[in-house]
Amino acid sequence: MEEFDTKLLLVFLEIYRTRNLSRAAENLVTSQPTISFSLAKLRTHFKDRLFVRTGKGMEPTAYAHELVAPIQNALDGLRNALGHQAVFDPLSSSRSFNICMTDISQINLLPILLNRLRVLAPKVKLRIHNISGSTAAMLTSGEADLAVGFMPQLDRGFFQQNLFEQDFVCLVRRDHSRIKKTLSLEQFKEEGHLLVTTSGTGHWIIDKHLKDLQIERKIMLELPTFLGLLTIVEQTDLIAIIPRRLGELLQGQGKIKLLPPPVVLPHYFVKQHWHERFHHDLGNRWLRALLMKCFSGVSDSEHTPKGSGQ
Repeated sequence: MEEFDTKLLLVFLEIYRTRNLSRAAENLVTSQPTISFSLAKLRTHFKDRLFVRTGKGMEPTAYAHELVAPIQNALDGLRNALGHQAVFDPLSSSRSFNICMTDISQINLLPILLNRLRVLAPKVKLRIHNISGSTAAMLTSGEADLAVGFMPQLDRGFFQQNLFEQDFVCLVRRDHSRIKKTLSLEQFKEEGHLLVTTSGTGHWIIDKHLKDLQIERKIMLELPTFLGLLTIVEQTDLIAIIPRRLGELLQGQGKIKLLPPPVVLPHYFVKQHWHERFHHDLGNRWLRALLMKCFSGVSDSEHTPKGSGQ
C-alpha cells in the first residue's frame, strides 16, 4: 500500500468511464503516454489486463467491472478523510460542474444560469452533456453532478427536486393554409405531425395520453432533437407539440404561431436529479440551491421517489 500511487485509481476510473485513453488523458489534463504507462502499472498490480482494445474502444474485463465499486468507494473515503471540499466558496472556487440537460434546457435555462454564475461564482466552469441512456450511470459515478429534465426512471438511489411545471402547446407556421386562430380536433387528426423524441422532455406522456383517448396522430417526421424544429415548421404544414417555454421562445424568432391543443394534455415537472452519494457534497448543494433560485416557484422540498430507501 505504501508503494501504490493512488493517482492510478483516478486513471482507472477515467478509462472505465470514457473507454478511451486519449479522452481519459484530456479529462485528467495529462498526456496519453502517461495514461498508457499508468495502465501498465495497474495491469501489473492487479495481474489482469483490465481493459482490452476493441472496435468500440477500451472495453473493461470482467475483473475491471468488479473493481469499479471498491475503487470508487476507496477514493470517496480518501476524499472525506482529507477534508476534500470541506468548504465551498463560490467566489473563489474554480470547480468544473457537469450537468446533463435536454436541448430545451440548454436553450431556455442555461443562459440564465450562466449569467448568475458570472456574478456569484466567476471562476466556476460548466460542462453540459445531453440527457441519454447513460445519464443515470454518469450521476452514479460522479461524471455528472446534476441532471435537469423529466426522468421518472431515476428512482432508487437518486434524489429529485421540482424546478418548475411545464405544459404543452401546438406549434404551426403562421400562414398555415388550413389552421387559423384555433386548432380543432378534426384538424389535429387530419394534419401531419412532427415528433421530437429527445430524452428528458416528457414526449412519451403525450403519446400515452392520446392513446388512452384513442386519438391517433399522423406522424410524418421524427427528429432526435429540437435543433431543426423551427425551420421545418416554418416551411411545412406539420404540427409539433412542444413544451410551452420552448414555444414562447421560438414564437419571437420565427414565422410560427402557438395554439392550444384541442384536448387537455397532461403537465409535468422539470426537475433536477442527483445521486445520493453526492447529496452532502457542498459544491453540489450550492449548485442545486442556485438552480432552485433561478427557476423554481413551485416547490423547495428535496425528496427521493418511493422505493428509494431514503
